[in-house]
Formats: sequence, C-alpha cells, structure tokens
Amino acid sequence: MIDYELLKNEAENIGIELDTYGLDRFDSYAERLVRWNQHVNLTSITEPDDIVIKHFADSLYPLKYVQMSDGQSLVDVGSGAGFPGLPMLIANPQIEVNFVDSVGKKLAFVKDVLRNSGLFGTVTHKRAEEIGKDSEYREKYDYAVARAVAPLNILCEYCLPLVRLGGLFVSLKGPSGKGELSQAENAIKTLGGELVKFEEYSLSNGDGRSLVIIRKISQTPTKYPRKSKKIDSRPL
Repeated sequence: MIDYELLKNEAENIGIELDTYGLDRFDSYAERLVRWNQHVNLTSITEPDDIVIKHFADSLYPLKYVQMSDGQSLVDVGSGAGFPGLPMLIANPQIEVNFVDSVGKKLAFVKDVLRNSGLFGTVTHKRAEEIGKDSEYREKYDYAVARAVAPLNILCEYCLPLVRLGGLFVSLKGPSGKGELSQAENAIKTLGGELVKFEEYSLSNGDGRSLVIIRKISQTPTKYPRKSKKIDSRPL
C-alpha cells in the first residue's frame, strides 16, 4: 500500500534505518488503519503518502533527539490509533510500550496491529489521570510521549506523573508549540519537570511541527494529577 522508498527516505532523514521487516510492518499498519477507519473513527488522513509523512515520519521524529535503549519503557498517553508509540516500537521492537487511551475501540485497533505485526506491547483502557494516581504506573516509565492530545500545560499534568526521576516527557506539537511552552512553564516546574529541548522543524511536505522534551528532576507532588475537569478548567 505505501511507498517503501518514500518511507525509507523519510526515516533515514531522521537517522533511522528501517529493514525489510520494519517496512513490511509499516505497510501492514497503514493497510489496517485505512480498513479499520471505515468503521472506527481513527484518522482523517488516509492517502498512503500522507500516512507515511503525516503519521509515520511525524511519529518517528522524536527519535532524532531521544535515544531509546533496548528494554526501556515508554507510555503513549492518548495513543488513539497508536501514534506516536507504534511507529517508535516498529523502529525499535526492543522497547516496552504501554498504549493508554480512554476509547476501547482505538485500543482494539492497536492490539490488532500488534498481533498482526508480531510486536509486543501492552494496552491500558483507562484515563491518564487515573493511572497517574495508580502505583502500578506512577513514576514507572523512562519516557512518556503524547501527540496532538491537549495543550501542553494540561498535557504535563497527564504525563509527568508517569515519568520516573531522570526520565523524559516528549510532546509532539504543531506550529503552536512555542506559545504553548510559554504557557506551560508553571506546570512544568510544579510537576517536577525541567525543559531540556524545544525544537521547531517542518515535515517534508512543509507542515510545521515542534517538539518539547522535558526531564523529570523531582517527584510530582502527590495531589497531581487532579480530576480531569479541574485539569481542564484550571490548568496549572
């Protein structure tokens, strides 16, 4: 379905070398995405080249700046159709990924892709603020990632409680990232984070993107995360 050469070039530009197994897995992922999307609302992006650039390459871009080692753990918050966690897992099948979403049908799709691709990952059908209070998940992950979920000041409260001390929260944003970052300074500090890197760039089709990388330098106070209504109505 997808153009293997396009995907291979996109990945190489990010610094990732995909073998035949990886390319085949991405192709199967794209085919299933389009097929499932006829019945479950997963994405408005369904043209093969757009899937490669706007979903796959976009999801892989953080790996240009963050080196995830074999065996490290990652939680993909608000994973939806598996972005960015599934492309990251295909690029490095040795990381441990937990896909978290409140919509069961989307997680059923992620499970289908995992099973069909022979990849190992876990799915958690809960809200992020619920697992952020749960000792099974709280401050357990080397990385938390989120793509197009919420404004950064809100997203920090969902994600930073899940990151262990010394770990990273990586937020994939659109061109509004700089403005969101300035509004999130208090949230980052309050929740135990410190800005490591802010990067603005463009995808190969010209779409603007930004990346925010935050390190967890102190434990998140136990009162966070709050209930979702309070997070949304009174962001830090």
